[in-house]
Amino acid sequence: MSLPSPVIVVLAGGVSAEREVSLGSGRASALALARSFPTRFVEVGAATLPAGLDPARDVVFSTLHGTFGEDGGMQRLLDAAGIHYAGCDAAASAVTMDKTRTKELAASRGVLVSPGIRFTAAAKPDADAVIAALGERVVVKPNAEGSSVGLSLPGTRAELVASLAAIERGEWLVERRLTGRELSVGVLGGRAMGIVEIRPRSGVYDFTSKYTKGMTEYFAPAPLGDELSATVRRAAEAAFAACGCRDYARVDFILTDDGPFMLEINTLPGMKETSLLPMSARCAGFDFTALVRELVTPSVTRFQSARGGRK
Repeated sequence: MSLPSPVIVVLAGGVSAEREVSLGSGRASALALARSFPTRFVEVGAATLPAGLDPARDVVFSTLHGTFGEDGGMQRLLDAAGIHYAGCDAAASAVTMDKTRTKELAASRGVLVSPGIRFTAAAKPDADAVIAALGERVVVKPNAEGSSVGLSLPGTRAELVASLAAIERGEWLVERRLTGRELSVGVLGGRAMGIVEIRPRSGVYDFTSKYTKGMTEYFAPAPLGDELSATVRRAAEAAFAACGCRDYARVDFILTDDGPFMLEINTLPGMKETSLLPMSARCAGFDFTALVRELVTPSVTRFQSARGGRK
């Protein structure tokens, strides 16, 4: 008996600060997936499960970024509805959205991470205490957002005081600022693909540098040498495994003189043809169409296994 062929439902948009980025990812992914599967594009506008999803027919490929997309919120709703989906499950999504918890788990596997302090807007640390622990050159960012939303880079006490004063809500992280080369590695099925080096012309890979054409140079593969490349790949695979990731993710690093320090794991990274995960995949021989097919295939297999060959 032939196995059932699902419809791939691409979710995009969402309710986070990265909504527009997600819409771009979703449209590009849907066009590419349609070359291999029956595909439907669904724009998400609320923190709820879209209407019309059928667990007997649909497999979800989510390109929702940030809150409700990568934090396990949508994944929990899909699980409750019995709908199969590509990428990390709800538990791993929640873990990796928490930058501090991700670093703790990665460090337990020997991955280098930058020291930092997690805090809430209602209980901000004193600037002098931060400087005593981490130095004046730090990074201040939300503990659970992506695309460098809210990122600031104070380099003096006065700038740190101003950065802390501007925080009005949410949970935040202040880390020692590392100096080095910015790297990103796609992980597919637990195996690291190519390493991409990111060189922002401004010196800071912030939201503007990421999404403004010509603001950043990318080198894929990164010019690192075989031994160093192997070290970075091992660190990416170790971080992926430590957080219980599934199917695929992107792991970001700063390469210092002391080695590669992990910054974060993106479980639903940008998915336009020019995004970092597709760049990494091209180094491993996958064009964009082949990549999205590879990303969704494990979830199609889970769907078919659960359906038991029933039509």
